Amino acid sequence: MRFSQDFAPSGPGARRPGRGPVRTRGPLGALTAVLALALVLTGCGGSTDTGTPAARSRSAAADRVEPLATAPKPQLPATVKSADGAEVTVASTDRIVPLTGSLSEIVFTLGLGKQVVARDITATFEQAAKLPVVTRAHDVSAESVLSLKPTVVLADTTTGPAEAIGQIRDAGIPLVVVEPAKELVDVGRRIETVAAALGVPDSGTELKSRTQSRIDAVQKSVPTPADGQKKPRVAFLYLRGSASVYLLGGRESGASSLLEAAGAVDAGKASGLKKDFTAITSEALAKAAPDAILVMSKGLESVGGVDGLVKIPGVAETPAGMDRRIVSIDDGVLLNYGPRTDRVLSELVAQLHPQDGADK
Repeated sequence: MRFSQDFAPSGPGARRPGRGPVRTRGPLGALTAVLALALVLTGCGGSTDTGTPAARSRSAAADRVEPLATAPKPQLPATVKSADGAEVTVASTDRIVPLTGSLSEIVFTLGLGKQVVARDITATFEQAAKLPVVTRAHDVSAESVLSLKPTVVLADTTTGPAEAIGQIRDAGIPLVVVEPAKELVDVGRRIETVAAALGVPDSGTELKSRTQSRIDAVQKSVPTPADGQKKPRVAFLYLRGSASVYLLGGRESGASSLLEAAGAVDAGKASGLKKDFTAITSEALAKAAPDAILVMSKGLESVGGVDGLVKIPGVAETPAGMDRRIVSIDDGVLLNYGPRTDRVLSELVAQLHPQDGADK
């Protein structure tokens, strides 16, 4: 896995060369890999209180997907162009294996959840939680995948190792690689791509329309700053205390599009951070000067909640730290850019603009 060229751990989790899709160093792929590894290291939860009861109830409610009311009608075989250049024909969707949590979310929401036979460790929503895990730390176990006799496998350009991808393809399993989403404008494209690969383009069109209309509705609820007021500056921090991972998101973190849609300014991006993530320093935080801090809920738990977060060097001296203004969003949805993105935006708006009654 890679955070950036300047922050690239080596060892068992590092990328290995070989056959398979060309994996990008994009922000969501890098962060997904870090998140998956952190889940392995720290488990899938903790007991630390991470915020208000309202925030916790919203997070719990968001951990389900809402399938389309219209049953999908697969049109198979379907031939699509995979993001790694291969032309793939899918003849059956009886046994689907999505290799990322976000892809699982799309498949289930399209109404094909009953055909999914495995999951990535980051697919934590309720309908998928009991499925066997075939990827950990973003590394695929080809043997585990093949043992489930899939009829189609979905991956994205960050999925690896390449040897495992090659092994799955060599076994004759249709494997479709999907470009990851990096911002809001990518949501519809990703839904359509998955739907086309599974032979349900009509369901893809319906889900794309539903998702966009819900996103649009949330954006219309974002309050306009009063005269003389500025949009809140929000720093996205990626935290995994037990793994000693403390990062500040920059322009390519994947959070900018969400923050801007929620009526905020990405403080890392505005401070000139061009990379995806950089190690947290007092100097970087002072320059970012966030009014609020955005974190994933398990990341907040891993550092001991808000009390632990403000002990990280530099946090307490920021306006956000002094006001203890922390925005916590569930790990499983924050950067998925998929069918539940409207819920993410709604939570951001509610927590960033509580004076408008959205958090009550």
